[in-house]
Amino acid sequence: MAESVNEEKIVKSEDEWQQELPEDVFNIVRKKGTERAFTGKYEKFYEPGEYHCRCCGALLFHSDTKYDSGSGWPSFYDANMSNIEEKTDVSWMMQRTEIICRQCDAHLGHVFEDGPQPTGLRYCVNSASLSFKDKE
Repeated sequence: MAESVNEEKIVKSEDEWQQELPEDVFNIVRKKGTERAFTGKYEKFYEPGEYHCRCCGALLFHSDTKYDSGSGWPSFYDANMSNIEEKTDVSWMMQRTEIICRQCDAHLGHVFEDGPQPTGLRYCVNSASLSFKDKE
């Protein structure tokens, strides 16, 4: 899924982000937290549209790639990789692949290799890191 990307990186201080975002969202997107499984706004949400970064508005996922993984978090099998960066995450005594917004460095979640075809990937995302735009 290729989409255009804004070339300008959004850079704000942690204090600026903290003033703009609710505390629970700040802890997830800026401090690399996670929401409890099965509690996120978009976990059982399947309307047609697009999912964007909550912090900067960058397009991340299309609803037609969303599926119920049973994991407790919104899951997608494909992503707009022009706006997503992958990093190795060795927290919690395990190695995973973290996904962050390429535009503003917001923590989105993780990607795993246990998703459905055609990609075999599962982008496991915190609802708090997303905003949704209806299909027009």
